[in-house]
Amino acid sequence: MELMFKVMALLPWLDWAAVAVFFVGWGSYAHFSRHGAASNRSVLAATNAVRRQWMLQTTYREVRVIDGVVIQNLSTSPSFFASTTILIIGGLLAVLAGDKANDLVRELPFAQRTSTLIFDLKLMLLLGIFVYSFFRFTWSMRQYTFGALLVAAAPEAERFLTEKLSRDDFADKAGRIVGLAAETFNDGLRGYYFAFAAIGWFFSPLIFMGATLGVIYILYQREFHSEVLSVLTS
Repeated sequence: MELMFKVMALLPWLDWAAVAVFFVGWGSYAHFSRHGAASNRSVLAATNAVRRQWMLQTTYREVRVIDGVVIQNLSTSPSFFASTTILIIGGLLAVLAGDKANDLVRELPFAQRTSTLIFDLKLMLLLGIFVYSFFRFTWSMRQYTFGALLVAAAPEAERFLTEKLSRDDFADKAGRIVGLAAETFNDGLRGYYFAFAAIGWFFSPLIFMGATLGVIYILYQREFHSEVLSVLTS
């Protein structure tokens, strides 16, 4: 109990409130986004339907080179972001090891003056976000690999007829794997958006909270009310 009070004393109550808004907002939106995808109201849900249709069409093709090329191209995005995230993590670790970053931030207009310990806590929040994103990007890459394996192992088109294999079962399984890869990539990309919100903490907890709510609004508009979604569902 004493340890908890010591931890709570590290930051003013307004900073703790901003941190709570950040994590609750991120977690709640992630949960809402998955629920929206299940109810066919989001970009992810609409593209998941296209992925299933893609895998269903795969069962009719004798040569599936194009399917392998598409999966390879899709996996380049999480690969690029994973490599970029490693560089960002290295940069943040270098800043944590240095002793002049806090002085530099203090020179920024409207930046909040804090102790070195609190400044390092803010950097550690950013570091944690990018570590989380790195793991999501690399897991997305592996899931695309699993999808490629399923396409490579799919029976020949005529076998679906002669052996009465279910095309729908294959499309459901393979489409779901590729959809999970896309969802995991979205998780990592969402971390980048919330990292921009976390930068607001260096200025003030109020800006931090406002930036968090702003990021949630932007993500909601893009995933649930964008022109892309209107086209996909039309």
